Amino acid sequence: MFHHIALTCSDPIEVERFYTRYFGFRRARLIPLGDRQVVFIKTGNLYLELFQKDEERPYPPVGGDGPHYPGWRHIAFMVENVDAKLAELGHDARVTLGPLDFNDVIPGWRTVWIADPEGNIIEISQGYIDEDGSLPAP
Repeated sequence: MFHHIALTCSDPIEVERFYTRYFGFRRARLIPLGDRQVVFIKTGNLYLELFQKDEERPYPPVGGDGPHYPGWRHIAFMVENVDAKLAELGHDARVTLGPLDFNDVIPGWRTVWIADPEGNIIEISQGYIDEDGSLPAP
């Protein structure tokens, strides 16, 4: 069972506030580690584990829909309305790509990518649906 994604943050509390305010997370646990702490936040069955950074980022943050080299590209959240979510985010909506419509693939599928306070890319989508039937393994 999938449990969590860990993020290393310059300011874990700022990141916690962002995900709590805009994506319905709540604090699940605070683990003190001497002069540091690890914060677990959750929404549904998804947890984010927030660590304090120990070193500086060795490369500049990416934009668009995330990095195109091996690794995590972005995390995604489904919403009822992309434009309403962007309006709710206000000045915190640091758009990196879009909004884009994918009506030619799935009618009503619309997506935008934004950066969180640490520069991690978040995809915000509306209207995605799975394909009917099960697909064979490659």
